[in-house]
Amino acid sequence: MEAADAGVRFIVCITEGVPVLDMTRVNPFVTEKGARLLGPNCPGLISPGQSKVGIIPGRICTPGPVGLVSRSGTLTYEVVYQMTRAKIGQTTCVGIGGDPIVGTRFADMLALYEEDPATSAIVLIGEIGGSDEEDAALLIQRSIGKPVVAFVAGQTAPPGKRMGHAGAIVSGGSGTAQEKMARFQDAGIPVAKTPSEIPGLIAEALRPKRKSKLKLLRSKRAAKPRRRAAPKRGVRPTTKTRSAPAKAPRRRGR
Repeated sequence: MEAADAGVRFIVCITEGVPVLDMTRVNPFVTEKGARLLGPNCPGLISPGQSKVGIIPGRICTPGPVGLVSRSGTLTYEVVYQMTRAKIGQTTCVGIGGDPIVGTRFADMLALYEEDPATSAIVLIGEIGGSDEEDAALLIQRSIGKPVVAFVAGQTAPPGKRMGHAGAIVSGGSGTAQEKMARFQDAGIPVAKTPSEIPGLIAEALRPKRKSKLKLLRSKRAAKPRRRAAPKRGVRPTTKTRSAPAKAPRRRGR
């Protein structure tokens, strides 16, 4: 709150254990001051080769065309490392944090990546609890034109038990990994079952779509004008004319 009051426009809070009640006061205050808050309980962000704020290891990142946004810090590191090993670089890697109330949500980052000319595809890493992934799936279906690949952590988490983050809890039968994965799939978004599948799916999304050779051949034939066959030598071209009706012979008089 002090940073926002001092005029800082972008605030990164990696601190874990911020009480939810405190965040109900912090979030509106930061927004009122015209600032953006990333976190709390997040690893920060990095644009490889340009800048870094937070604790994401720079040595596992490499510049490239993929933007990454994640609720999990550890999964951010793992997926970024696997992408780098697969020679798939990143524009910016952002951990938004896994608490129930955070300053920047999936929808905010998706909109920023959609406007970023350097970003060609997006990796979204969600987890159980809350409805942020469902809102992101709806936004992608309606407004995001760039390819997105998703992964949801906590597929084997038992209901009612908190898994890691304060926000990673399935309550009342909602917020399960299966529900979130189904929402992404309904929106036409490829969903990885394990983090190791993400590099392959994102590589497929980045691959330019090739047109079928058969379709191209047909289109060329249709566009090519047909030439009339040249007349054979020694034969004059004939034109079709209507034949005159035959006249009846005149009868001679006796």
